[in-house]
Amino acid sequence: MSLPQNTLLSGKRGLIMGITNERSIAYEIAKQAAAAGAELCLTYAHEKLAPRLEPIAKELSASLCLTCDVSDDAAIEKTMADVKAAWGNIDFIVHAIAFAHKDELRGGITNTTREGFHLAMDVSAYSFLAVTKAALPLLNDGASLITLTYLGSNKVVPNYNIMGVAKAALESTTRYLAAELGPRNIRVNALSAGPINTLAARGIGGFNEMLAHHERTAPLRRLTTQEDVAGAALYFLSPLSQGVTGEVHYIDGGANTLGPTPAL
Repeated sequence: MSLPQNTLLSGKRGLIMGITNERSIAYEIAKQAAAAGAELCLTYAHEKLAPRLEPIAKELSASLCLTCDVSDDAAIEKTMADVKAAWGNIDFIVHAIAFAHKDELRGGITNTTREGFHLAMDVSAYSFLAVTKAALPLLNDGASLITLTYLGSNKVVPNYNIMGVAKAALESTTRYLAAELGPRNIRVNALSAGPINTLAARGIGGFNEMLAHHERTAPLRRLTTQEDVAGAALYFLSPLSQGVTGEVHYIDGGANTLGPTPAL
């Protein structure tokens, strides 16, 4: 669904972190934010992704397209220094970054190695805190930060494993950040999407069965789409949500009302 242009984010500047391709949730958020008048900076994890991201940056008329390895504090600081040099200040950040070893997203959670646990927690949860900390000197009054989570943070979803644990940590981080930054009039929220057929999601064992279950049981009787999540993100990035912070918001067709996903 293509949405008409509007002015919700006119005059706003922000970072979209975590676009992998045109099917990713972050891409659709960036697309709708640009259509709403925002000036964008896109970031990607390493130089190998530059050929994939540069055409997207051009398509969305993004002013900046920068590398940012969120597992490296120095790299995060360098990215924020580049943003400050170009823009001075920013109004929002979209954190759409998560990673776990593919072979640890199959079977039981006891498949998780110590190294895999640390990696998933670092990239998927701590990175939101690290990025926020580095961005604090750049954030304007009324700034909005959002991150992406999933129902597996508080209910057992087959094969989600360590990523569910990392998302639980991410959601807790969201609440603590909201409490700390609220007095500065900076809002922090998490969006919990239903299962969506993205490159990252396809690494989860049994993902096709998860999609089928969601479509059968969600009250809307359809799959959640990238556009659904991006529309909600637009609200949370805009002044319309100026009184909302520290929350996890479910954009999943109402599937969360039906209880935990059964074994598939």
